Amino acid sequence: MTLRLFLTLLLLTVATAEAATLVPPGNRHEEQPAIPGASATRTQALKTTYEAKYRKVYKLLASDPDLRAKIVAVSRQYGIDPIHVAGAIVGEHTYNVDAYDRLQTYYLKAVSYLSSGFSFAYDGEDIDTFIRRPEFAQCDDNSGSYAAWTCRENVWNTKFRGKNVGGTTFPNKRFSQTFFQPFYAGQTFGIGQLNPLTALQMSDLVNQVSGLPKLSHRKPQEVYQTIMDPDLTLPYVAATLKKSIDAYDSIAGFDISRNPGITATLYNVGDPEGRARALKRENDDRIARGLEPRLPEENYYGWLVNDKIAELRSLF
Repeated sequence: MTLRLFLTLLLLTVATAEAATLVPPGNRHEEQPAIPGASATRTQALKTTYEAKYRKVYKLLASDPDLRAKIVAVSRQYGIDPIHVAGAIVGEHTYNVDAYDRLQTYYLKAVSYLSSGFSFAYDGEDIDTFIRRPEFAQCDDNSGSYAAWTCRENVWNTKFRGKNVGGTTFPNKRFSQTFFQPFYAGQTFGIGQLNPLTALQMSDLVNQVSGLPKLSHRKPQEVYQTIMDPDLTLPYVAATLKKSIDAYDSIAGFDISRNPGITATLYNVGDPEGRARALKRENDDRIARGLEPRLPEENYYGWLVNDKIAELRSLF
């Protein structure tokens, strides 16, 4: 019994030592970080304000119990607090585009994309042909949708972005802007304002957890229908947030599950694994120099979510 007790205490000690550092609720910045000019320009063009846009999306959530129930249900599936999903939705519609007044409008928009004629392509070359180039040979589909599409995005950034390759000059723009937004650059859609590339990355996880069919880059209409239909897109929103929480836990050693401002920030900026690795490198260096590790910090978008947290939590 003594040996068994000793081993149990030893295992608990090891588990505690390896536990991620909890990032406490609230903002690290006293004042809201600077809001990008593009967001300000969009808001001014619509002759509105950030507060008015926030109030509009808050009203959508507050007035629709079915939507709130869907958020709670999908959050439970992915093992996250529904406040993370609500925060992502609020941030996107405050700083990106206005929310529609009714959820039904999103369903109607989703149906319209099935009959739309567009492709994922750049300068006459569709994405399916593009990713067959030898530069992408390392990005094996068998590694899963997240790893495969993240790899392809990295190859784009290092081998093609802003470069002339084989006589073609590629724009100095993000992979998603160049190939996956056929209507206009920076385009995102739906209640979660999902990027089509993000949806493709999360396809395997959503298939595994929610049982939805896997998405294919060869069927862009189905991708856009998915990101517009609330019933289909909410699992992708939750999966994206779950990926960020897991990445910061396993890579950077931080538990961000109780700080929706941080998860909202990562939802906004993307690449949670890359950012977690960068933070770990920074903190390894800080520790080597005898400094305290730096906690993850919210951007302007996440700052709003934490600032409004009491009001948002009242919805759930």
